[in-house]
Amino acid sequence: MPQGALALYRRHLSECPHASKGNRWTRCQCPIWVQGSIGGEAVRRSMNTTNWTAASTSVHQWQSSGRIGVLKPELPSIVDAVAAFLKEAETRNLAATTIQKRRELLEGKLLPFCKSKGYRQLRDLTVDRLRAFRHGWTYSPLSAAKRLEYLRAFCRFCLDSGWMERNPASALKTTKVSHRPTLPYSDEEVDRLLEAARKMQGFGRYGPRIEPMILLLRYSGLRMQDAACLERKRLADDKLFLYQQKTGTPVYCPLPPGVVKTLAAVENDNEQYFFYDGSSQPESMVKSWDRVFKKVGTTADPPVANCHPHRFRDTFAVSLLLKGVSLDSVSKLLGHSSIKITERHYAPWIKARQDHLESEVRKIWA
Repeated sequence: MPQGALALYRRHLSECPHASKGNRWTRCQCPIWVQGSIGGEAVRRSMNTTNWTAASTSVHQWQSSGRIGVLKPELPSIVDAVAAFLKEAETRNLAATTIQKRRELLEGKLLPFCKSKGYRQLRDLTVDRLRAFRHGWTYSPLSAAKRLEYLRAFCRFCLDSGWMERNPASALKTTKVSHRPTLPYSDEEVDRLLEAARKMQGFGRYGPRIEPMILLLRYSGLRMQDAACLERKRLADDKLFLYQQKTGTPVYCPLPPGVVKTLAAVENDNEQYFFYDGSSQPESMVKSWDRVFKKVGTTADPPVANCHPHRFRDTFAVSLLLKGVSLDSVSKLLGHSSIKITERHYAPWIKARQDHLESEVRKIWA
């Protein structure tokens, strides 16, 4: 018998009428045994069955797994693997936006692609096929790089689950991303936007809330979704609670008295929040505010190009850097997971801060 092979045979009972047929006879009810080795592990034992087909199936699964007595698990389809991956993301309590982006890529693009090509099993996801899948993307370079991370995470999940022998997405090269310098609003642009907000008081239910929202974004650096769903209890006196650090230390941001007064005057049927009604999806709120800010930008005189709420976050960060606040402090206020993220986004403005300091020193020369 060759090394690494298993062989089945019958151990005929004394009363078996087929004993003369030999120990490979499949039609009697005598016990079936197995003998051989896999991966250096020798075996000679009963299969605890008299059914030759069942014994052959078990031996085949042992050989597939490479271990005696270990049955190779049935591999899920691509559809089932995607569902398991997204379920795991929910169990890990990842952010809703992160889960939504992964769902959009896998359920919205990967599954339709696989269906159109007839790919059903995970073994169908080869490097070349995943490369062809990426060729159909229309994302910006930065978004494409993030989607590749999601695709790699999905394949890594399948690999760790024992469903893949290797991660085919790891062979795909990352999209080259050119980071453009962050462009904040100028003080003059903020004044024009505030003036436009006052002209839009009658702009539906958002009208009276536009000016308070602009001031909140400008002086807190909050992301749009966090600002839209801000709870009133997070503002104590003039300090706005931003988030809890991993060390358990809370991070607060003081707000100017005028901003605090404006926020306190915001009327909302849901007294728990400043702007949120408590029933809409947060993602829908963000999209609505995006549309509102576009309208504010066109209403301003002269209009403010590329009016987007996230630019207020950039304005907040850059204004701190220009005043000499350390990059580490700005990173904590923005809630970045790493100071490297802050440096990547605002590196050009760190130099501008230095130029500002130098100009201040030159003032004493006179």
